Amino acid sequence: MAEVRAQRETVAVVVVTYNRADLLVGMLDGLAALERRPDAVIVVDNASTDHTQDVLRRDDLPLQVLTTPENLGGAGGFHLGVRTAYDQGFDRIWLMDDDVVPAPDCLTVLMSHDEDCLMSVREDTSGQLVEKAATRFDLRNPLAIKPKTGMVETVYGTREAMPELVELDNVAFEGFLVRRTVVAEIGLPDPAYFIFYDDVDFALRARRAGRRIWGVRDAVLVRQLAFDQQHDLAGWKGYFMYRNLFVVHLRYGENVAVRLKPWLIALAVAVLSPLRGGRSEARNVLRALRDARGLRRLSPAAAPAALLNPPSSPR
Repeated sequence: MAEVRAQRETVAVVVVTYNRADLLVGMLDGLAALERRPDAVIVVDNASTDHTQDVLRRDDLPLQVLTTPENLGGAGGFHLGVRTAYDQGFDRIWLMDDDVVPAPDCLTVLMSHDEDCLMSVREDTSGQLVEKAATRFDLRNPLAIKPKTGMVETVYGTREAMPELVELDNVAFEGFLVRRTVVAEIGLPDPAYFIFYDDVDFALRARRAGRRIWGVRDAVLVRQLAFDQQHDLAGWKGYFMYRNLFVVHLRYGENVAVRLKPWLIALAVAVLSPLRGGRSEARNVLRALRDARGLRRLSPAAAPAALLNPPSSPR
């Protein structure tokens, strides 16, 4: 009976896009080819200046397009999209980036599991497992410089080596399926992150509320682009990567030593900057530390209480 109930639930897909119209075409084609059709596809267009709006003129999907007056970042886009899906009463919300393509049976497989939090498992265009969701995210050990101490890709190596379900400590907002009951309890993605770690934050809140998160081996999602953002620590993305990593430690660190790690990391990066990212990375990490201190608490817009207030509408 639980499986039947799960399969009867309504599903809204939330896609966030910004100036990647050609990738968005493949993503939408993948949604249109799903065996289990979504009940709504809510696309948040983050003020794109390319031909995204032309791509979104199609009638083979139940599209709802939210065009923002400015770029809200991935975090702001998912905040708006999840809020919209929640307000429309959908039972489950499936979060997607614009550079992934689901296999035709991906949603069918996910919906066969009566669980509150499920994650598709990503592979690259050659069929190699590239799922970086954490099997262990350590916010207890102050000596763990990087809290992600295990991930699906490194633990299993291949999809064939995985069990059917793998318990995860965090997720990416690329194929994450969550029930509205979870959103009602823990709130929305936090738009203050702008980019990076908004998905980690959401998963940590879900787990602390007692939810378990499962990676579903046979729910395949194909990622069209390589993971290369970690090499930009001296650029503008590096600022957000450092700042938001620090925010996660300050919000969810399980002891004082872990909550002090941002200061130690910032000091180490600044001292070593002549040997790696130079002055730009040093400036990034010091500004990130300063700004992270002002984000120690969940944004009011993301808190459960915000769901009781009507949202502002994008243009």
